[in-house]
Amino acid sequence: RIEFALKEIMSSGGAEDDIPQAERKTVTDFCYLLDKSKQLFNGLRDLPQYGQKQWQSYFGRTFDVYTKLWKFQQQHRQVLDNRYGLKRWQIGEIASKIGQLYYHYYLRTSETSYLNEAFSFYSAIRQRSYYSQVNKEDRPELVVKKLRYYARFIVVCLLLNKMDVVKDLVKELSDEIEDYTHRFNTEDQVEWNLVLQEVAAFIEADPVMVLNDDNTIVITSNRLSETGAPLLEQGMIVGQLALADALIIGNCNNQVKFSELTVDMFRMLQALEREPMNLASQMNKPGMQESTEKPARRENPHKYLLYKPTFSQLYTFLAASFKELPANSVLLIYLSATGVFPSGRSDSEGPYDFGGVLTNSNRDIINGDAIHKRNQSYKEMHCLHPGDLYPFTRKPLFIIVDSSNSVAYKNFTNLFGQPLVCLLSPTAYPKALQDQSQRGSLFTLFLNNPLMAFLFVSGLSSMRRGLWEKCQDYLRKINRDIAQLLTHSRSIDQSFLQFFGDEFLRLLLTRFIFCSATMRMHKIFRETRNYPESYPQLPRDETVENPHLQKHILELASILDVRNVFLENTLDDY
Repeated sequence: RIEFALKEIMSSGGAEDDIPQAERKTVTDFCYLLDKSKQLFNGLRDLPQYGQKQWQSYFGRTFDVYTKLWKFQQQHRQVLDNRYGLKRWQIGEIASKIGQLYYHYYLRTSETSYLNEAFSFYSAIRQRSYYSQVNKEDRPELVVKKLRYYARFIVVCLLLNKMDVVKDLVKELSDEIEDYTHRFNTEDQVEWNLVLQEVAAFIEADPVMVLNDDNTIVITSNRLSETGAPLLEQGMIVGQLALADALIIGNCNNQVKFSELTVDMFRMLQALEREPMNLASQMNKPGMQESTEKPARRENPHKYLLYKPTFSQLYTFLAASFKELPANSVLLIYLSATGVFPSGRSDSEGPYDFGGVLTNSNRDIINGDAIHKRNQSYKEMHCLHPGDLYPFTRKPLFIIVDSSNSVAYKNFTNLFGQPLVCLLSPTAYPKALQDQSQRGSLFTLFLNNPLMAFLFVSGLSSMRRGLWEKCQDYLRKINRDIAQLLTHSRSIDQSFLQFFGDEFLRLLLTRFIFCSATMRMHKIFRETRNYPESYPQLPRDETVENPHLQKHILELASILDVRNVFLENTLDDY
C-alpha cells in the first residue's frame, strides 16, 4: 500500500528517477509513520473501556509513533511539501489526533494536566490556521473533519473552564456550519445545528453570574484547590481510606448535555478533581511514567463517565472498578438519573420493592409497559435497584443519588460491615425552583459550587467579584466548623468518620451538610421531600439542625442581604 502511494505521489511530482535517494527515503519513512499512526489510532477503539491496566502499553506505543511523526514532518517539511504534496490540513489532522490522544489519556487516568496538553495542540491548529484551506476544496468529508475538530476543542475548553475561548469557538463553528450547509446539501445539517444548540445551553447552565467591575464575567473553577477542603485538625479521629475510583452516571431525561456529558456529570467530575498543574514539570510522556515519579498527593480518583448506560454496561463498569479497587480504598457511585417507581404494590419491603433510578433500555418501551400491565408483580427491569448494589458493599462504598426517587436508597442494609454512606437528594423542590432542573440539579450544584447554589435559592442571579470572594472566605469558615461538628459528634455513625480522612469525600460531606441545613432553614422549603437525606441518618441536632451552624447560615445571608428568605427561629419550627 505504501509502495503504491509512493509511486502515485512521486510520479505527480516529476520523473521518479530524478528524485534524490535521500528525499525518496524521507517520503518512504513519512508514509510508513503515517500509516502506522493510523493503524494504532484506529486500534484504540478496540481496547476495552474498563479496566486500568490493559490499555497503558498500547497508548504508550501510539504516543511514540505520533511523537516521531510530528517531529519528522517538522524536520522535513520542505521535502514533504515538494515530493509528497503535504497539505496544511494534513498537518492539522496529525495535531488533532495528538490532541485526541491526550484527551483520551485524561479520560483514562483522570489526570487533569493532560487536558492542558490537548488544549495546546488544539490551540496550535487554530493559531496556525491548519484547516483554513479545507473550505476551498470540494470535499465535504474534509469540512466534517474541521467541524469535529471544533467540537472536540470545545469539550476540552469546557473542562478547563476556558469559557472565553469556548464563546469564540462557538461563533467560529457556527460560521463554519453555515458555510458547510450552504455549499453541500448533506443530511447531517440538523445534527450540526443541534451541536451548536447543546453547547450554547451548556454554557448558560450556571444560574448565577460573578462579575468584575467592568461587568465581564468571572470564570470560577470548582476543582479541589490547596485551600478547598477543610484541614484535619489535631484531635480529629478519622479513617485512612482514600477515594480511588468513581462511576459518574447521567441518565436524566431532558437535562442539558454536550458530547455525552450532562451538566450534573460535568459538575460532579470537577468536584472529584484537583486543579491542573503544568504537565512538563510533573511527569514524563503518557504511558511511560513510573508510579514512583508521581508527586505526592496529586493523584485524582480514577473515573468512569457513563452517559445513559444500560444496566449491563453499568454493571460491567461497576464490577471492573470493584475488582481493581486497591486496599484501603473507596469506590464512589454518583447517580444522576430519572426516578423509577414501583409499578405494583408489594407486601414486602426488600431492596427491590422501592424502585430506583433509570437505566437505558435498548428495547421498545411500549413492549416493556405491556409486560408490566400483564403482571404487576414483576420488578422494573431497566432500573438500578438498591439491591443491585448490595454485592459491592463488600468494600467501602460511597453513594450519591440525585433523583426524584433517591429515597429508595434509604432502604439499604449494611450486610458486610464495611463503611457505607448514601447521600440522597431531595425528591422534589418547591415549585419556584422546578423550572431550573433542565440546567442541572440544585443538589448537585450544592455539592459542586455551594455558594452559587446558596445565591440561587436566595433569589440572586449576579454578584460582584469582591463580595463573592468575601462569601467564599466565610464559607470556608463554615466548612471548618462543620468538620468539627462531625468529628466531635458522639452519636454519628462511624462510616462518616471513616470516609472523612479523604479530601474529596470530606468536602462532599461538609457541602452535603451545608446544603441540608440551608434547605431546612429556607422559608419555601417546607416539605420533608424538599430536604436531602442520608443512609445512615445523621444526628440532626449535632449536624444539619445545629444552632451554631444555623447562626453561620444566617450570617452568610446577612452578608448577602437576603436574611429575609430564611427562618430566624428554626428550632421552634420542628
